[in-house]
Amino acid sequence: MNAPVSNPADRSGYRGVVLAMLLLVYTFNFLDRQILGILAKPIMEDLHLTKTEFGAIGGLAFAVLYSVLGVPLAYLADRTSRSGVIAGALAVWSLFTGLCGLATGYWQLFLFRLGVGVGEAGGVAPSYAVISDYFPPERRARALAIYSLGIPIGLALGTLLGAYIAALVDWRAAFITMGVIGILIAPVFRWVVRDVPRPAAAKGDAAPVSAVFGILAGKPGFWLLAFGASCSSLCGYGLALWTPLVLMGNFGFDLVTTGQFMASLLLIGGTAGVFAGGWFADRLGKGDRAWYAWLPAIAWLITAPLFAIGFLTSNPWIAWPLLLIPNGLNILWLGPVTTAVQHMVPQHMRATASGSFLLINNLIGMGLGPLLMGFLSEELKTSYGADALRYGAVFCLGFYVIAGILALLAARHVRKGWVD
Repeated sequence: MNAPVSNPADRSGYRGVVLAMLLLVYTFNFLDRQILGILAKPIMEDLHLTKTEFGAIGGLAFAVLYSVLGVPLAYLADRTSRSGVIAGALAVWSLFTGLCGLATGYWQLFLFRLGVGVGEAGGVAPSYAVISDYFPPERRARALAIYSLGIPIGLALGTLLGAYIAALVDWRAAFITMGVIGILIAPVFRWVVRDVPRPAAAKGDAAPVSAVFGILAGKPGFWLLAFGASCSSLCGYGLALWTPLVLMGNFGFDLVTTGQFMASLLLIGGTAGVFAGGWFADRLGKGDRAWYAWLPAIAWLITAPLFAIGFLTSNPWIAWPLLLIPNGLNILWLGPVTTAVQHMVPQHMRATASGSFLLINNLIGMGLGPLLMGFLSEELKTSYGADALRYGAVFCLGFYVIAGILALLAARHVRKGWVD
């Protein structure tokens, strides 16, 4: 690398390198999450887990510390080195991902997933802040959308690689392989990505967490978007964990076929949805900031019925296009909503504000979604038999409708609470 410059954000080429490295780390963030979902069947059979237990491992175990530690780690990033916190987080969650492959029972796997959550808690909010440091407001939603491509790419790779490695070796090898690769990437990220210089008030004397909370507490737009995104995430995280088993039950797919089918939906639909959200938000948001809420609202309201029809059809060739569209629309919100949250506080509070948003989003969405779908499938078994998991997923889609309504209500408040 060249010698450090006073402000690396002034170099447009280097901005692209930073964004690419953040995207790579975020891809591993979701790859390590999704690998659990595609391996649900062999893990549950090997460790003798119920659907409720597996739902707790896939959601609650990860979400508790991930959500709670997100705010203090984001605050640490605001006060010290944002890139350093991200690199350390990657190393920690990759270590625990590898350890998941050594689990011999429910509680061991639960605790190792807690460890994955501890690590990943330090990755996302500081990354949002780094992007805000490097990209001007008129390009920020697109940059955040490109960063958010890590979600569909990571979900698709986790599904595909997990299926292939498990088929060739076993489910344990899949976890260990992904963990080792992540640990090797962490020091490379730390060496490549530099922090943008910030004034003392924005670093060593950063505003206390209570001050950030005080600003956000008085902004209805923040709460409506946070709870709307949480309802969407409840469905999204639940579907990410349980859809592989739904596909196996509906269509009789084996592990590799399920991985191929689901990975194609996630990669094509998810990539298009995330990028479209950022692109449209940047263009439409120039004229009216309310579009940062209207766009996700429209997407969520269309998502629910399309997912329901896709899950209820018995023909995989019909199901694929029906599921492709909502796989894009359900994460279209990432660019617009994360950008809106960034602009509800001054620059030096952005990582902490993002951590506050993620605290709400992940406790509700990630903590409850997988657990609720697993619990519902067991409760509905008497009425629906082998289709209980499919109908449990369909019933949860109502949360997308709630998300859309909350986002519509947030629009005018986003317009009023925007901080340039």
